[in-house]
Amino acid sequence: KFAVSRRYVLCEVVSEDPRCRQCIEDRAVGLAVRDAIGRVHGDYGLACCSISFTVKYLNAYTGTVLLRCRKDFYRLLCSALPFVRQLESRNQRYPCALRTLHVGGTIRTCQKFLIQYNRRQLLMLLQNCTNEEERRCIQKSLLSCSLTEEQPQSGDEDDDDGIE
Repeated sequence: KFAVSRRYVLCEVVSEDPRCRQCIEDRAVGLAVRDAIGRVHGDYGLACCSISFTVKYLNAYTGTVLLRCRKDFYRLLCSALPFVRQLESRNQRYPCALRTLHVGGTIRTCQKFLIQYNRRQLLMLLQNCTNEEERRCIQKSLLSCSLTEEQPQSGDEDDDDGIE
């Protein structure tokens, strides 16, 4: 079996419009990213990045997006992400940006990074608490930050030639 090396790009959808996160779908993110790649790198870049490109995970509540592409072309993908300016869903356009948080060789390395990232965000919130109830709530969230053991569901975890 020949394993294709892949990269997973963990991004965050940043928008001032609170409705944006509620309405995003993986299809809309995929189309916006492909459009940006085409504008920045032309047909060649789009063809290169389209091989094995997919939105692996999307959490509309947190605005977290995990993109997968071939290892050889992840730099083309990453360089086009700042040019995503809007997401279109249900005939509505929402201005937004995709901020790259991490690039990893496996989904698991991205999960580990995201846990640490969320912990840091919660610690910053904890410092700015205004009352004891907020403080308890955030402390409880901090304690619940962990990675549960699950079996990989496909061959996505086989190629950890990891960029950390």
